[in-house]
Amino acid sequence: MQSKPLDIRGAWLVFGSATAWSFGGAIARFLSVTDSWTTVFWRSVFASSFLLAFMLWQHGRQGTLRLFLAMGRAGVGVALCFALASTCFVVALAYTTVANVLLLQAGVPLIAALMGFLLFRERVPRATWIAIAAVISGVAVMVSESLGGNVSPVGDGLALLIALAFATATVITRRHAHVAMMPAVCLGTLIAACVSSTQVIQFAVGPVDGALLFAFGALNLGLGLALFATGARLLPSAIAALIGIAEPVLGPVWVWLIHHEVPSERTVLGGAIVFFALLAHIIWQLRQPTGEEPQT
Repeated sequence: MQSKPLDIRGAWLVFGSATAWSFGGAIARFLSVTDSWTTVFWRSVFASSFLLAFMLWQHGRQGTLRLFLAMGRAGVGVALCFALASTCFVVALAYTTVANVLLLQAGVPLIAALMGFLLFRERVPRATWIAIAAVISGVAVMVSESLGGNVSPVGDGLALLIALAFATATVITRRHAHVAMMPAVCLGTLIAACVSSTQVIQFAVGPVDGALLFAFGALNLGLGLALFATGARLLPSAIAALIGIAEPVLGPVWVWLIHHEVPSERTVLGGAIVFFALLAHIIWQLRQPTGEEPQT
């Protein structure tokens, strides 16, 4: 089996994106804004501004316009999924732990494989079925805590909705390879900003919260996506996914170190099942012969 040498620049870019995204929960915990819609609005505004500026710098006005026009309905679908996921992420943090939100998202690639089979009868190898079963078991362990009243079922429900939204976006982009991630997500942040603006109680925020919201939107979300979109093109999808595991691993660690938010035993156990199922599946993918990557 022959494989291409790892692109170190691409690997560092994807790792940088995962690291940037992993600070989202820690930043959110510093905010004193009590209205989640206010947070969603300003985070989306700063993220869309950063992404638009990045595209203009990289492609110019005409190139950026062409990217938006080339998205088509599939791009709009991805944008709607991302708008839903980014909104639910902020709201979910008001009800459940950062670990619950991030570890549930770790199973997105396998949820996408299951959705592809159910909706389009895409071939799913036996190893992927085993991993999917493990992820479902891990998620069941994590959300079972909300049934006992220890964690809000609203928070865990929103975390699951985030994972489903990202999985749907994954299926759409796999079926429509022409969809560019950057303009689709930029449109998603604009949609989230428009929707949240109709629900905001008060737009004004203090200077400290303003700086935190800028970091939450432009750096955590916008910069993370720019790094990923640039680096992921240089790596095989399995390698990019493997490096991306750093986000659900580092995210709870930052919150634990900075805010002393300790995950529960069920969150750790269920998250470990999800994490190792995904890790084992990615390693299995990497061991497949070049040019025979499974359709997952």
